[in-house]
Amino acid sequence: MPQPDPIPSPGYSLMRRFWRIFRLLALLSVIVAGIAVVLVTRGDDQIHAGLIIATGLGVGFTMLLGTALMTLVFLSSSSGHDDQATPHIHQESDDQ
Repeated sequence: MPQPDPIPSPGYSLMRRFWRIFRLLALLSVIVAGIAVVLVTRGDDQIHAGLIIATGLGVGFTMLLGTALMTLVFLSSSSGHDDQATPHIHQESDDQ
């Protein structure tokens, strides 16, 4: 007799959503870092390798960190974790 598929846990589903969004934002970070390197190299005749590496890594990791944190904020908000952390704020706003 066939067995029904198990219901995925909310934590597993949330992690899948995070990684799906994070992969797209990682691609965006690489593209923005590439644009930053191109803009920096267009300005001067003497290009130093350290400048290119520092610009690419700095912009890329900054974008990656920012997008990862914003993804976590949106997923936390949509999963209801924020409601559990601050129940008294919602009760006060409902009373007014």
